[in-house]
Amino acid sequence: MKSAEFATFNRLADEMTFYHTMLRSSWDQLYAGSDVKSKLPASKVIAIGIQFCRHLTVHHNIEETTWFPVLAKKMPGFREGEFAKTQHQEMHKGLDVLHPYLIECQKGARDFRREEVRTIMDSFSGILWQHMDEEVVELGAQSMKRYWTLEEMKRMPF
Repeated sequence: MKSAEFATFNRLADEMTFYHTMLRSSWDQLYAGSDVKSKLPASKVIAIGIQFCRHLTVHHNIEETTWFPVLAKKMPGFREGEFAKTQHQEMHKGLDVLHPYLIECQKGARDFRREEVRTIMDSFSGILWQHMDEEVVELGAQSMKRYWTLEEMKRMPF
């Protein structure tokens, strides 16, 4: 595959890597702040966590309403019940615990416990990392070339 052709076929993987890198960075900050030995103020950890939850939720909403319907036309992994949406659902089981917990802590309705944040994060970290890795591979040039023509890639609406 020529360099320009590779770039066209790999564009979505590059874009997804960009977003995933931001999410990973935010996750890493939150995870470090959830260590019982962390000196990061609880208010900062809570703010980082709430921001992470919101960003991941928005990211998934965009994927599921914009990207997945187009990709699913030719790529089975993005169809209903397949890896992409199934993994999102698994991640949201953890997010649906983490986000309300952090909001309650922010409002003072609940005591902030770093070890509780860590436990919740550990409950969905495996699927989060697996998903980010698999999604980028699925959107990579080698995979995209199997399903799409060069012209179709150039016309992708996102």
